[in-house]
Amino acid sequence: MAAPPVPVLCSASRCRVATRTRTRLAPPAFRASAARPLLLPGGCGGAQGGSWPRRLVARLPVPFAAKRGGGRGEVAAEDGDGGTRSLFQAALWGAEAAYILWLFLLPYAPGDPVWAISQATISDLIGLSLNFFFILPLLNSAGVHLLESPVLHPMAEGLFNFVIAWTLMFAPQLYTDSRRDRFKGSLDVLWGFQMFLTNTFLIPYMVIRLNDVDTNQSPPPRSQLGLVMVKGSQVVGAIGGAVCILSIVWALFGRADAGFGGFAERWQYAQSYVFTERLAYAFLWDILLYSIFQPWLIGDNIQNVKTDATEFVNVVRFVPVVGLVAYLFCLEKED
Repeated sequence: MAAPPVPVLCSASRCRVATRTRTRLAPPAFRASAARPLLLPGGCGGAQGGSWPRRLVARLPVPFAAKRGGGRGEVAAEDGDGGTRSLFQAALWGAEAAYILWLFLLPYAPGDPVWAISQATISDLIGLSLNFFFILPLLNSAGVHLLESPVLHPMAEGLFNFVIAWTLMFAPQLYTDSRRDRFKGSLDVLWGFQMFLTNTFLIPYMVIRLNDVDTNQSPPPRSQLGLVMVKGSQVVGAIGGAVCILSIVWALFGRADAGFGGFAERWQYAQSYVFTERLAYAFLWDILLYSIFQPWLIGDNIQNVKTDATEFVNVVRFVPVVGLVAYLFCLEKED
């Protein structure tokens, strides 16, 4: 009579223990693959001989490179090839150098460089600043004369306030940027200087935000100004959008009783203004650069938008000013 077969309890036990141990100790991303039993040489599922313990032979999946989403705690795949990113950064640094040299220092662009600025340009800057967002002109028109508004050409006032209102709306955009943690300085200071010198400070930020994320450092908390800007993003969008519209209307029809002429005369003045005054010429470059940076930033942060508005914002983000207003109105409310 043949002897009964000896059950290989050890092999079966090893398989179950190895599977359970591997599943329990594996990171969450690996547990799905860990549910499959390992093949142990000489044990369960193996045809080869061998003694226990032997080295476990398994190939674990490699996780994708991750980055920390600065504003809302997301974890997303690290995007972009290193070489392409370096090219973008080099191009942006070149744009920054050209911006400063061409618009501030060299005498070749229209108007006077900053080191030879005329008294007339300084007076215009003071007057435009006093007419910020048309508050004084509108108060004077309503009969309130606590301070008299300087009378400047409405085309100049319209161009100035259009760019400044657009700059205002960049604040909530910067404070919700998922890459803002790459910038180690103060966003309050950055945006404050941007309100006065526009792309002189925005271009370097666009470079720095392309840096690798520092995985050893948590994203900094928002400042009080940042919290106000994000929570009041719809108010910021409404004010900025309204001032941009008013700027266009004011440029075409403002100060109708001051002898600035009709559309033809104003358009002729605008052409002369931007090609003879350095300030106006710089504003044209600001509009061009904002038209590039706006869709770029919105596209990188489209996850911040309400789900039902994502497609709409993704389309209109390429429309200057309109895309940024849409982004601010459609931001998902944070807890």
